Amino acid sequence: MKKKYTLMSALCVLAFVLASCADVLDADHYFEDRMTIEEVFTDRDYSEQWLANAYYYLTINNTDVSSKKYNPFCFADDMYYGDTDDRYKRLKNGDYDENFLQGSWIDAYKGIRQASIFILNIDMNEQMTPEERADYKAQARFVRAYFYWLLLRKYGPVPLVPDEGIDYTKEYDELGIPRNSYDECVEYISNEMLLAAKDLPLSRSALYIARPTRGAALATRAKALLYAASPINNPRPGDQEKFADMVNWDGKHLIAQEYDDKKWAIAAAAARDVMELGQYDLYHAGVRRPESAMSGFPATITPPDDGDFSNNLWPNGWKDIDPFESYRAIFNGSLAASDNPELIFTRGQNLKEESVSQMVLYQLPPLGNGFNTHGITQKQCDAYYMNDGTDCPGKDMEIGRGNGSKRAEGFVTREEEAQKKYPELDVHEEGVSKQYVQREPRFYASVAFNGSTWYFLNRSQQHEKNLQVFYYRGSGNGYTNTSYWLRTGIGVKKFVHPNDCHWGNDPLVTQYIQKKVDPAIRYADILLMYAEALNEVDGTYNIPSWDGAKSYAIKRDIDEMKRGTRPVRCRAGLPDFKDYGSKEAMRANIKRERQIELMGEGQRYYDLRRWKDAEIEESLPIYGCNTLLTVDQRELFHIPVEVASLPTNFSRKMYFWPISHQELKRNKKLVQNPGWTYNE
Repeated sequence: MKKKYTLMSALCVLAFVLASCADVLDADHYFEDRMTIEEVFTDRDYSEQWLANAYYYLTINNTDVSSKKYNPFCFADDMYYGDTDDRYKRLKNGDYDENFLQGSWIDAYKGIRQASIFILNIDMNEQMTPEERADYKAQARFVRAYFYWLLLRKYGPVPLVPDEGIDYTKEYDELGIPRNSYDECVEYISNEMLLAAKDLPLSRSALYIARPTRGAALATRAKALLYAASPINNPRPGDQEKFADMVNWDGKHLIAQEYDDKKWAIAAAAARDVMELGQYDLYHAGVRRPESAMSGFPATITPPDDGDFSNNLWPNGWKDIDPFESYRAIFNGSLAASDNPELIFTRGQNLKEESVSQMVLYQLPPLGNGFNTHGITQKQCDAYYMNDGTDCPGKDMEIGRGNGSKRAEGFVTREEEAQKKYPELDVHEEGVSKQYVQREPRFYASVAFNGSTWYFLNRSQQHEKNLQVFYYRGSGNGYTNTSYWLRTGIGVKKFVHPNDCHWGNDPLVTQYIQKKVDPAIRYADILLMYAEALNEVDGTYNIPSWDGAKSYAIKRDIDEMKRGTRPVRCRAGLPDFKDYGSKEAMRANIKRERQIELMGEGQRYYDLRRWKDAEIEESLPIYGCNTLLTVDQRELFHIPVEVASLPTNFSRKMYFWPISHQELKRNKKLVQNPGWTYNE
């Protein structure tokens, strides 16, 4: 029993330092403190349950894509939410305090402990084959490093706990663990993911789709290395904001103070490692002919001839694919996770009550018995291109960035609708603003513009299906004297399946929202990361591959950059970029491409911070339609106005989430992020 005593004592001390002294591991409750560590890790079932508990902490507080209750980071300058409380206002104004939304820190360190104990002890399990033990240990190593990645992304540098735990015989003052630097955290994540990748398989069966693969480990490593290369931790020459005040208790800088060009090359090579696996591709759906089209699944709209993609078959062109359905099906539940060739890591359908399906409930309009509170900003609406790759008329004009041209005027007439002049709208009534016509396919898969069709195909009555939803005041779906309405008059279609509705009149169909998985890491993200990193490289570097089997000559190679951008543009039905020669132009292009392609996936919030763009982008006023107007004032309704009920503000302290006062009191060597307080 001595080994058991040592283990549990060490855990209690570690819990005191980094989590809650009142908490013990959930697994400890499960095993009831009556089993020795040998009994747990010599039994297959108990060992698997222990690992499953580590996975559990990746849900709820530590999700990547989910509804807003625990993880409101899908909302930056692209999406917003309205609701009955003031959480959004607190989030956007920086009015949250040091004890707000801190469950991710606590759960991450619980998961880290669970995984560490598993790694140290699973080799004694002789009920498993050596190959099974290696796989399970690699899974635990991935989970542990992924927790550190989530902590780094949110809090910045964090303490790296020794793998073997803490010596509980030391005095309390010696038990404090200082924060490691940003680069040290990234190096740890990178090394752990390399070790995990060696023993993780290239793919998993459908039954185990939520378990990590080699690609998941290498992709997470690539993301961490890209963040390390980004301006937040790699200030460009002349950058006056270097977070020089983020220092440890002993004066050690936690954020890099000098620019290192090679970091971009290392990040590019890490993304290339994922590409070279040959395991992933962007999902693409075949052309749907008019004779095979059906409600909710319209015929393919062929993009305008660009003289390039329009002349070739996939993967070199869009001639044989449907860009709209290729993008929409990734997110809405049409495509099983095991059939999605671009899904690198997902938690599957294990996201509990704050799942992606729950997020859809907040997106659905009242006609679908949804809460009608998740919307898109005018800035995000304008970010989508026209179908020929040009900007929409009047783009960003209200925030002083547009070209001064007016927005498209007029509305789709009854005659134009009858003639199907704008088939991309897929509507059956007149009255849609022409600023929403002839946009790129991702726009129609993502944006619930005023007058767009919601299908509700699961409804039992025909008259309840295929409904155009207008957000005018008095329409039943627009402004109401409650908290449930779209502040900008622009909703969110991404993640919504044509079948999705909440409550139906049919008593046998009381609730139906298609089950969906979270796209935690997608191949499109990796491709754009590769292009971004290459675009920033100034020198030429020889970087070994993840396993040392080969090396990459990394430089700002335009042909290699196109390997990252062209597939994403092609699948989207858009022409390729024309200005690869300009680093500044391509930087803006790639940022915008990420804003569009990854909207609603929890990326924009952190991208703006790693680029150090948040101070500008999240301080700009949010614009939208004038939702206080009725259908009789529809011209004025569509002229963008500032939305006073959606505050925007950004201060320097909001680059990193604050560490809770409780943790600071517990760990005497733990320092707070700049701008936040140490005490109540």
